[in-house]
Amino acid sequence: MSTQTSTPSPAGKTGFQLPKWAGSFGVQIIAALIVGLGLGLLAKYTGSTKAAPNGLGATLQTIGSSYVSLLQTAVVPLIFTAVVSSISNLRQVSNAAKLAWNTLLWFAITSLIAVLIGIGLGVLLQPGANTGITQEAKYSGKSGDWWAFLVGLFPKNFLGLGASSTVAESGAVTTSVSFNVLQILVIAIAVGVAALKVGKAAEPFLNLNASALAVIQKVLWWIIRIAPLGTVGLIGNAVAVYGWDTIGALGKFTFAIYAGLALVLFAVYPILVRTHGLSVKQYFSGVWPAVQLAFVSRSSVGTLPLTQRVTERSLGVPRAYASFAVPLGATTKMDGCAAIYPAISAIFVAQFFGIQLDFTQYLLIALVSVLGSAATAGTTGAVVMLTLTLSTLGLPLAGVGLLLAIDPILDMGRTAVNVAGQALVPTIVAKRQGILDEQLYNAPRNGTPFVDDSVAGADTDAPSDGASTDTASRELADAKA
Repeated sequence: MSTQTSTPSPAGKTGFQLPKWAGSFGVQIIAALIVGLGLGLLAKYTGSTKAAPNGLGATLQTIGSSYVSLLQTAVVPLIFTAVVSSISNLRQVSNAAKLAWNTLLWFAITSLIAVLIGIGLGVLLQPGANTGITQEAKYSGKSGDWWAFLVGLFPKNFLGLGASSTVAESGAVTTSVSFNVLQILVIAIAVGVAALKVGKAAEPFLNLNASALAVIQKVLWWIIRIAPLGTVGLIGNAVAVYGWDTIGALGKFTFAIYAGLALVLFAVYPILVRTHGLSVKQYFSGVWPAVQLAFVSRSSVGTLPLTQRVTERSLGVPRAYASFAVPLGATTKMDGCAAIYPAISAIFVAQFFGIQLDFTQYLLIALVSVLGSAATAGTTGAVVMLTLTLSTLGLPLAGVGLLLAIDPILDMGRTAVNVAGQALVPTIVAKRQGILDEQLYNAPRNGTPFVDDSVAGADTDAPSDGASTDTASRELADAKA
């Protein structure tokens, strides 16, 4: 009679384990999109509306808004500590001015390509012709303003915070606090430069700043890991409130916008990556976690923490440069909101009101799109950028009101392209300047947004965001050696 002995399970493991692919961040986000879509449709068809959400609708709205709030809460300390740290590290970079110039140059080059695509699609597809919409549209929101941009560079307080109050019909006053990312960037640059000028006396401050940055990054890792839960709420609320039927009458316009976004994301960016001798597959696998989060959150600033991490830890851009270039890109580099969208929208408005555009006006669209994103930095990018474009061309601002109904649906794609571009330009510039870590860029991905620093040995420069465990361990060992 034979006896059977069971092989003990490895310590800490149970008999049931999820498949390896289930632990992939990308798979989790896609699954969350599907679940959110289903729950959103269920909420919509059980009577949930924007004005009066039912229980499911209110739950989705709360989950989504709470997650975006968590992301935005981390933005202010991240930008300040990261930029101060990057400026202090510029002492080790001999070509800091050249990096900054090349970054701005490539921001302009990619924006110009995007706006030319937008103009081409607008002329070819004629999105404003025969829409079937006859009602007059009104718009009373904020307009883009070059002077306001210049004035807005000067912070009103050290934290770059602002407050606004609204009065409800019942007389209740609600006050909300917001922050201006561009002002925070200006403050951080000033503090960082001052610390460099002070010299040795600033070392304790810089050490404290570096320690604070490490703590913030740990908190960010926790926030990013619950992104699938936030995704369920965000996409579910979008479907429950707006549905997909709002595309209806503006279907040709919506198609033109998404066609332009797709061309930039899946044609222009891969061509730029390839012409610089880099792998297109590695670029997309590296940046995709940030693109997915941008699509559902509709916030470049909210996605900034993840964008910066994937740029450093998956695409191999040095932290000293990435922590400067990515926050700058989050405020001024918007190929979706400031190039594709205003170009096609301006042509739509002109066609809708029967206004014939000439060659000079098309040139103005290109000029405003390349330079105008700076004038909308820290504001509601796409809508303000559109008003700036229409004002420059002398087109009716009433046309903005026509497009607000489907703006949330368009904003998903716009933001995804924005974020992809904000990671692309630092990668290209780093490659051109010979400072890109190509071994890290080409490292295998394991599907996680980035590896927990404490697990990786508490080395804040350890590779992650998809770098394999073996690669991370090997490079960490090399660094300690």
